[in-house]
Amino acid sequence: MTILIRPAEPTDYETLGDITARAYLNDGLLAFGDDADWYFQELRNVAKRAAEADVLVATADDRILGGVTYVPSPGPMAELARPGEAEIRMLAVSHEARGQGVGQALVQACIDRASAAGSITGLVLCTQPTMHTAHRLYERFGFTRAPERDWRPVPGDDFTLLTYELTL
Repeated sequence: MTILIRPAEPTDYETLGDITARAYLNDGLLAFGDDADWYFQELRNVAKRAAEADVLVATADDRILGGVTYVPSPGPMAELARPGEAEIRMLAVSHEARGQGVGQALVQACIDRASAAGSITGLVLCTQPTMHTAHRLYERFGFTRAPERDWRPVPGDDFTLLTYELTL
């Protein structure tokens, strides 16, 4: 299978939003565990992300297999990025396409974009503690844990996101 990574187009938004939200829901990654979760709706809103960052899709045979939000610098979509850093957010691969190199291709596309920018010295992302497959993927690319940057997205909640960073 040949995977093509390209910028998401408005006609892709609904499909990518569904893939992303369903991936988080089906993997048990939503705090409230159902489609009423506020973050489920955020994951579905690809148009909002595309207005504030670069949304990329992975396709094969004109089918969307997954996507990622690449935040080229600190801004509205950045949660962790500091000046000189880009950020990876909301990486998701459809259930049917997992294990075929789609996530790897999406991460590589983000690294390539950050490297080509010239002014970007690092790439950061956050991930949930239970996302072991994702952790292995990031570590294969040279991302390392940055526990001093771990954070809690919901004030007053014990839920902590793990931070990974890559120096370019």
